[in-house]
Amino acid sequence: MKAVYLSDDGICSGVGPGQVVIDTSTIDPATVIEVGEAVDATGARFLDCPVSGSVSVVEAGNLTIMAGGTAADVEAARPALDPIAGRIIHTGARGTGAAMKLAINSLVHAMNVALAEALVLAERAGIDRKVAYEVFASGATGAPFVHYKRQAFEDPENTPVAFSLDLVQKDLELITGLGERTGTPQPAAKTALDLVREANEEGYGERDMSAVAEFLRGRAG
Repeated sequence: MKAVYLSDDGICSGVGPGQVVIDTSTIDPATVIEVGEAVDATGARFLDCPVSGSVSVVEAGNLTIMAGGTAADVEAARPALDPIAGRIIHTGARGTGAAMKLAINSLVHAMNVALAEALVLAERAGIDRKVAYEVFASGATGAPFVHYKRQAFEDPENTPVAFSLDLVQKDLELITGLGERTGTPQPAAKTALDLVREANEEGYGERDMSAVAEFLRGRAG
């Protein structure tokens, strides 16, 4: 990430006054601060604007964008962000967009592990996979994540990878690192990280995040 900005032919070599650099990466807030200061030195402005949403949400132009930076810079960036955004939420100063993205991904990855665990539990208790998922999707647990991951959990062998377990591990390492620096207890994130690391060590890294369920099925025998 730093090389993309700071190398001799990086982003900072090609921007200047009057421009706003918008970064949508999922990265550590400390990295955001460092590259943002480098952009400042060019006379350009910088926003950390990670996004939340599935592939279908991207295609519909309905992403949630978490914008860290000054309010004036967020307004200046709206013409570029509005076509892909359902909502643009100004989270605060530079770095807060990146921090909010890690917080929301902490919830997503915890939900993913919990959903996989619950689904395998239902299957092992004799309930058809699709019947169990219908209950999850219909009741109090029917969050948007449960709906847009439905095909991946129900038919893992025939569903394209949307977000790999290698990337889940990267996210969870960033999340737990931020938790350590802020003194935040993170039992769910640490449990999820341990499980995902174990799955990746067994060769699941390039598979979709929903493959946690397949990994648990294998452990169940």
